[in-house]
Amino acid sequence: MTEILVLGAGMVGVSSALALQARGFAVTLVDRREPGRETSFGNAGFIQTEAVEPYGFPLAFSKLLEVATKRTNDVNWHLAAMPGLFGPLARYFYNSFPKRHRAVSAIYSQLVTRAGDDHAPLIAAAGADALISREGFRQAYRSAATFDAAAKDAERLHRDYGVAMRILSPADLRAEEPLLEREMAGGVDWHEAWACSNPGGLVTAYADLFAARGGTIVRGDATTLAEDAGGWTLATADGPLRAPQAVIALGPWSQELLDRFGYRVRMVRKRGYHRHYKFAQPLRHPFMDTDNGAVCAMTPTGLRIATGADLTRMNAPADLRQIRRAEAAIRELFPLGEAVEAEPWFGHRPCMPDMLPMVGRAPRHKGLWLHFGHGHQGFTLGPTTADILGNMIADGAPDPFGGALAYRETRR
Repeated sequence: MTEILVLGAGMVGVSSALALQARGFAVTLVDRREPGRETSFGNAGFIQTEAVEPYGFPLAFSKLLEVATKRTNDVNWHLAAMPGLFGPLARYFYNSFPKRHRAVSAIYSQLVTRAGDDHAPLIAAAGADALISREGFRQAYRSAATFDAAAKDAERLHRDYGVAMRILSPADLRAEEPLLEREMAGGVDWHEAWACSNPGGLVTAYADLFAARGGTIVRGDATTLAEDAGGWTLATADGPLRAPQAVIALGPWSQELLDRFGYRVRMVRKRGYHRHYKFAQPLRHPFMDTDNGAVCAMTPTGLRIATGADLTRMNAPADLRQIRRAEAAIRELFPLGEAVEAEPWFGHRPCMPDMLPMVGRAPRHKGLWLHFGHGHQGFTLGPTTADILGNMIADGAPDPFGGALAYRETRR
């Protein structure tokens, strides 16, 4: 008999299923698609142990002006989306101010610095080591001003958190990446970060491990979740399922499901795009053209170019502004071939206004648990916060951060 339903088979949901299974629960993992085919599929594939501070909203007036006038490729926005985003964005902006951001980062850094250790046993058990490079990634800068600021910030992260890094001169960058065709101002080598050549494939490998250990994976519709006497029911392709407990790990879709149960969770859902291109020789390391908000990394499909944040509605049509700008920028740096896919992929990052994931009990419903809101780092943090959730469910362990990860009401 299923004891726990886990809704959502991205990195966070699959990690939840594995963590609960390891604690002796009979777990059924439910998704409308195969594991790892939604948000987890489309990211740049970094396990970012260097990302000890969450991405805050830019505060400098010059940067805010660039965002407002759409002159930066880091952030795009749509007027039609602003009514639904205004409240969460205002809170996100407030939490980006230095005092609040430091308080958030004190917690966030403790999660991120665990990430490699929490992924490592799963990678080994899943036989997925061939997908992982442990040689970091390179962040490059075209402008001397942005490079100088980035170098100072990297040194601060090393000083304050012990993050391993190396400042790269233009000559260092050329030596690190011989395919680079343009002189850059400099860069940062985050050499303890890991890169995954196939992010969706790693989630699939973790799901296969869960199944090999006796777990059940079914196709089902999370919107059919309903409470009944003593438990939860759900419609699946194999018929109705019932379990005493359920975990909502639906990433950006968690908001709508929780609305039905009276929980007001409002996220800043940041859309991101990627597209693959033919590339004759592999890059030595994943590479970020930071001044143009473009990340590129080798995958089995080709060179993946991924973009920054597009603030839009979940159901809005594709806006190719950022991916086109990113492609044009990377073509200035590398011998990029033609696009592999007819259209770019896009998905949404589930960012909480206070930048911390939501991990814990749904306070008004017995047996309902929450695990989502990891922002840019669901791929990195899935196993880490799943371990915390597993301890809560199995042992009644408290939130290790004094309730900072617990349910927070975020009304409009």
